[in-house]
Amino acid sequence: MMYTAQEIIDYAAAEDVKFIRLAFCDVFGIPKNISIMPEELPRAFSDGISFDASAIRGFGDETHSDLLLFPDAQTITALPWRPSHGRVVRLFADIRRSDGSLFPLDTRNILKRMIAQAESAGVVVNFGTEIEFYLFQLDADGNATKIPYDNAKYMDIAPLDRGENVRREICLTLDEMGIRPESSHHEDGPGQNEIDFRYSDAMKAADNAMTFPSVVRTVAMRNGLCADFSPKPLPQESGNGMHINLSLAKPHTESARDAFMAGLMEHICEITAFLNPLDASYLRLGECKAPRYVTWSPENRSQLIRIPAAKGEFERIELRSPDPAGNPYLSFTLVLAAGLDGIRRGLVPPPATNVNLYTADESITQHLRQLPRSRAEAAALARDSAFVRSVLPDGIVGAYTGSED
Repeated sequence: MMYTAQEIIDYAAAEDVKFIRLAFCDVFGIPKNISIMPEELPRAFSDGISFDASAIRGFGDETHSDLLLFPDAQTITALPWRPSHGRVVRLFADIRRSDGSLFPLDTRNILKRMIAQAESAGVVVNFGTEIEFYLFQLDADGNATKIPYDNAKYMDIAPLDRGENVRREICLTLDEMGIRPESSHHEDGPGQNEIDFRYSDAMKAADNAMTFPSVVRTVAMRNGLCADFSPKPLPQESGNGMHINLSLAKPHTESARDAFMAGLMEHICEITAFLNPLDASYLRLGECKAPRYVTWSPENRSQLIRIPAAKGEFERIELRSPDPAGNPYLSFTLVLAAGLDGIRRGLVPPPATNVNLYTADESITQHLRQLPRSRAEAAALARDSAFVRSVLPDGIVGAYTGSED
């Protein structure tokens, strides 16, 4: 359903909305917002709400620091954990300069442009994420610890799995917000959990991935816990991944799927700096079901890309290297651009690697291309990539790679 600005204004009056959060993120995907009163909504839609961009990491200095937030009426959702009287709602916002032009470092708008580019080429891709996180106990002062909430393992059940009720509360909260979780379960690490989302269009999936950590952290705090989405919270345990499932709605053919996958494999090393942006990201890769090599295989969880055993509308490509530290708008933009390049060029993927790469002999692995082994290596590849620079503005590339040109 499409909403107009006036319908949002009327909704705020009818539903006793007292605060409207205009949400956006910095170039690294850290959520930000400004709260306005309902009386300011008409001005927000017509003229925007200004903020100091120089205080947002990656947005520039004080020279041209005034930017404006314009709410996207289609993204309204009430925050269920706020009071029902004097409600709080959230709207994602587009970022514009004072002259009305789009701010080039608005990563949500970067994804919007890439979706339009793909659609103009006849390509529509649905996205679904599988996001992992740890639940840790708090100390006596309410500070986060690294003590897991339980010691359960993969898909254990209560009483070993103490996070069951927390996951249920997270899923119910998401559902109240119009976000559709598909499944949830305990993961392999102690206190580690996973919630999977049903596929949707790329923008909605990215908005949901942006919203998800704040929902989890809010519910965890209400239960006397803290949630950790970092790539490697515990040195000897599984890291947190954000697997991205990709389903080609158009063209829905095996050859298009294979070309899309081939494009992903061709460009994956160049875009890893954005999918895995922290030093800790590279402690995760290569162990505990996280990939190291640029390979694919049906059903094999030791690979970069897995083709799950699913039929019809559930057929998909599963990219297993990204982690939750990445900005989902940039991650989805680059994944979509890489796959689109594969389709345009008619790329063909290499043969499947149908072995367990965690136990494979060196005679097999020594011939395989590897993902970057450090953030510095990934940054260098991104900095020198003509493909990356054709997709992202220099300001984004520089923020992730340390270059200023």
